[in-house]
Amino acid sequence: MTPEQLKNSILQLAIQGKLVKQKKEEGTGEELYKEIQEEKKKLIEEGKLKKQKSLPEITEDEIPFDIPDSWKWVKLGDCTGYAQTKVKISPKDIRGDMWSLDLEDIQKETGAILVKTKASERKITGDKVMFYKGQVLYSKLRPYLKKILVAPDDGICTPELVPFDTYLIDENYISYVLRSPHIDYVINSVTYGVKMPRVGTDTMINLLIPLPSLAEQKRIVAKIEELLPLVDRYSVSYEKLEQFNAKFSEDMKKSILQYAIQGKLVEQRPEDGTGEELYQQIQVEKQRLIAEKNIKKEKPLAEISEDEIPFDIPESWKWIRVGEIFAHNTGKAMNSTAKKVDKPGSVKRFITTSNLYWNSFDFSSVKEMFFSDDELERCTVTKGDLLMCEGGAYYGRTAIWNYDYDICFQNHVHRLRPYKAVELRFFYHLFYFYKSMNMVNAKGTAMPGLSSQTLHQMVVPFPPFSEQKRIVAKIEELLPLCERLK
Repeated sequence: MTPEQLKNSILQLAIQGKLVKQKKEEGTGEELYKEIQEEKKKLIEEGKLKKQKSLPEITEDEIPFDIPDSWKWVKLGDCTGYAQTKVKISPKDIRGDMWSLDLEDIQKETGAILVKTKASERKITGDKVMFYKGQVLYSKLRPYLKKILVAPDDGICTPELVPFDTYLIDENYISYVLRSPHIDYVINSVTYGVKMPRVGTDTMINLLIPLPSLAEQKRIVAKIEELLPLVDRYSVSYEKLEQFNAKFSEDMKKSILQYAIQGKLVEQRPEDGTGEELYQQIQVEKQRLIAEKNIKKEKPLAEISEDEIPFDIPESWKWIRVGEIFAHNTGKAMNSTAKKVDKPGSVKRFITTSNLYWNSFDFSSVKEMFFSDDELERCTVTKGDLLMCEGGAYYGRTAIWNYDYDICFQNHVHRLRPYKAVELRFFYHLFYFYKSMNMVNAKGTAMPGLSSQTLHQMVVPFPPFSEQKRIVAKIEELLPLCERLK
């Protein structure tokens, strides 16, 4: 159970009469309700309270849950008085000890005052509302934030805060009732779907409030305030546990991938052949493509030195450079989408770094630009290509294009296309591990970038094809178990 769920459970139990015992000697909610009506009547006769329009009777269908027999369902407007009055504030109206409250001064959920500012210290603009010590204030703007508090002193506030009086009711009890899941559900059902919701006075005064005796209200408040600090302590422990679980899960994932790329996750089998044999097959295919002029001959890459090898691998594996098994290039620089009349071509959709995520693509926003016919071969992604972000905060982010249609890509995306079939998911997991362990050497500080040369020369372990497949199968069997640990 999360700390928020625990807190909500406490508040819900409180307003259902299940947090403290009922005591006959403390009287009933019905008796208290009658006293409240007498008190309001007296205040109206003395001119201290305006007479309010009678609210509709509560029907059986409206009652949301059972409460003790000694309690009574009432409407908030029947046992409180709304005292909101917009006034023009002048310097002579501001006392030295008067507070000034804006919405951002109040912490959501708890109602704690984050910024204690005297009205004399803040520039007063626009209409303001007077509030007095002991009144309950709630925010009618974005009520889901539950900015509800009992005024600790007199002051002025934004009209988005509504103060009201309670009569013969514990103001802290009312503030906890208004923060309860029941009230939250009622108000959200009224304001749901509104971009900047406000709760109206009519909704507030018609809220159903469970009313116990005043003595029981005070015992409920005392019990809540005894328990909430324990919830806060639980919250600290819960947060540490969540961080531990998240770290443990991520560390376990890294360990699995480390075992995988070091050849320790599955056994080696003689019948699988060797990485050297697969490498030679790829070089033969590469030479055939060069002879047929499908690709250009490249300058041979440097031999891998002992200093470049980061860890030991099985004898049947081979250390290679990425450029030795993948045809590799970046796409076209972004420019105007206007069609150029001097070259044949067409306007195409293309992948940017903002579309490319780890093992997925986001096409909520896809750009288009002109590609000439000469550019299309170099800048088109086909099924079975592996793509990687070249620069920015997410350099190294990698995904496999597994769609049955082609798309173009921009110059800040690397395209890796194997010369001969390899298990691309093995290389996806390898690149993820390299990035998570800072083994992808990007250049730059403010905006790091993974250059084509750096990626081309990157040293990676290369197992036989069949073993690549078995490694991937084992990885994808184990990684979901890591997610369950979160």
